[in-house]
Amino acid sequence: GTRRKLVQSGIRKPTAPYVFWGVKVFLSLALGAVALLALKAASIKSLAMVHLAGAGLLAAAVGMYAPEFWLSNKLSKRKKAILEELPDALDLLVVCVESGMGLDQAVHRVAQETADSAVNISEELGLLNLEMRTGKPRQEAFRSLSDRIGVEDVTTLVTLVIQSDMFGTSIAQTLRVYSDTLRTKRYQRAEEKAARLPILLLFPLIMFIFPSLFVVIMGPPIVQIFFSS
Repeated sequence: GTRRKLVQSGIRKPTAPYVFWGVKVFLSLALGAVALLALKAASIKSLAMVHLAGAGLLAAAVGMYAPEFWLSNKLSKRKKAILEELPDALDLLVVCVESGMGLDQAVHRVAQETADSAVNISEELGLLNLEMRTGKPRQEAFRSLSDRIGVEDVTTLVTLVIQSDMFGTSIAQTLRVYSDTLRTKRYQRAEEKAARLPILLLFPLIMFIFPSLFVVIMGPPIVQIFFSS
């Protein structure tokens, strides 16, 4: 629901859902009232009462859904940032675990090291470390991390870590293999963006560059033909 989206977008205050719904109701009423007053002040007599009501409802709907759009946009940006930050943070976690640190110590160290370069991952790992230090079982703490982030790659990583912890396999090896997988996925996403670039450049080429080239190339001959005739 709304609380889950707010948490995943980084807004974790207990009162955040109530404030969010309050803003939605306020904007809905305010924009609806402003639309009606503006139409009335404009003295548009040709508008029927049904049209006025429709305009008011439309403005109220905009006020109701504008915060949802803002929240969805914020959530999408945060998830994309986490996907970009995760491979590097996971590499640091692999280095820490392979150097002899326990998983709890490694999480704490990575949270400190990534405080400036990967703010979102650092914040989540810091919360994970606090939960484990306060006595929360490691598996539950990692599941809470997955729920807070809401990214499929993190959910898969948490599942692998929990299984490795349950069966006693090497966590360092598990993290290294998954780190390579995440790096490959990030490289593939970059390739997809590069493949879409020619299509994105097609519109500005047609609208702005080709007309300018046409004027520069064909302009002088046309002027000469006009004056010679």
